[in-house]
Amino acid sequence: MATIYTVHPENPQIRRIEEIKEALQNGAVMLYPTDTVYAIGCDLNVKSAVERVRRLKQLSNDKPLTFLCSSLSNIAQYAWVSDSAYRIMKSLIPGPYTFVLPATKLVPRLVMNPKRRTSGIRVPDHPVCQSLLLALGNPIISTSAHLPDENGKTPAVDLEQARLFDEFDSLVDIIVDDGKKPGFQVSTIVDMTEQEPVILRKGLGWEAATVWASLVSS
Repeated sequence: MATIYTVHPENPQIRRIEEIKEALQNGAVMLYPTDTVYAIGCDLNVKSAVERVRRLKQLSNDKPLTFLCSSLSNIAQYAWVSDSAYRIMKSLIPGPYTFVLPATKLVPRLVMNPKRRTSGIRVPDHPVCQSLLLALGNPIISTSAHLPDENGKTPAVDLEQARLFDEFDSLVDIIVDDGKKPGFQVSTIVDMTEQEPVILRKGLGWEAATVWASLVSS
């Protein structure tokens, strides 16, 4: 049975953030709110926890996992960011964007795309996420809390918080509740591995991502 931590959505209580941080460092897997949908997460550097997240999502090892960073400078530790990519990302983050970037050696193999050696990285515009990232001092895995059914298909987003919490109560160690209704729009995925960026998935805020056109051509 998961431990539920109720946190303030704008000013998360320091003591509770510290308790969650310690649990993550000890291998806990959590269900938590982001600026898009509720996500399943853990400490990027705890292999056993990352493996549990993969099992929950039924992901093979060739499927990369997205993770959260606290800032653009933090991203630069975990990915190679070109000058043009930097300008584009600076105009979009924090926000609902996942950037596919070449991974550095700090990214565990279990997290990245093994063939392309890329990672999906986000900087969330969410006080709870940011508080956890700053307390932990390293990235947090973030994969949408949509579990595949017996046929391996992912159902539509469930907007009922109580039902979502019930579904994950026996699957995760921690549930973070910020008192807000769960979001239903996923992030926009932008591939930044080539000179010109490409939208791989249109999600929340995708219209604003068209800012690349002017930035790339300038």
